[in-house]
Amino acid sequence: MPTVLTGKIDKLDIKETMRYLGYSGVKSADGLDGLIAECEGLIQPVLAPKAVYDVFPLTHGEGEALDLGFARVNSHSLFLNLNGCKKIALFAATVGAGVDRLILKYNRLSPARAVVLQAMGAAAAEQWCDELNARITARFGPTRPRFSCGYGDLPLKLQREIFPALNVTKNIGVTLTDGDLMIPEKSVTAIVGILLSLIHI
Repeated sequence: MPTVLTGKIDKLDIKETMRYLGYSGVKSADGLDGLIAECEGLIQPVLAPKAVYDVFPLTHGEGEALDLGFARVNSHSLFLNLNGCKKIALFAATVGAGVDRLILKYNRLSPARAVVLQAMGAAAAEQWCDELNARITARFGPTRPRFSCGYGDLPLKLQREIFPALNVTKNIGVTLTDGDLMIPEKSVTAIVGILLSLIHI
C-alpha cells in the first residue's frame, strides 16, 4: 500500500536557486538579491509539497535486465545505480500546482520574476525530494542516489508504469501528458535503491 506524505518548506535553499539560475558557487549577484527575496515571498505561500512512495522487490536479470517489482526494464545506467540492492523505494513528489500558476502569471507580468520563480520552483522540488529521500533512508536503511526517468538511458516512458503503481494522480494530484511529462511541472518521480532493510515490509 503506497504511503502518502505532506511536507512544508520553511526556508528555501537559495544556493540551489542560484545554481538553477546559472550562478553556481556565487553567494549573491548584483541586482538579484532583492529580486530573489521578493520571489521567495511570492512563492512561499503557494508551496504545497506532497509525495507518495512504496517499496518493491528488485531482481537483477540477465545482462542489464531489471525487474523493479512494478515493471521490467533494461537500463545500463539504472543497473549500475542499483548494484547491491534487493529492494527499491519508488516515489512521486510535487510542490503543487500553485507554483505553475504563479510562474504563468509572472510570464505575463514580469519575465524577470518568472525566470527566478522557475528556478526557485525547481530548487523547492529538489529540496522536497531530498527530505523525502532522508525519510526513506531513516525508515529502510542506507540507500543509493535517487534515479529518475529520462536520466542516462532510463526511458521517460517508464512514467507510464510508475503512475498506476503508485496511483499518483489520485494520491497527490499529478497527471501525465501524452509526452510523459508531469503536471504540475515541478514534480519528480524517482527510484531509490535500498541497500539494507531495517524493517520487515
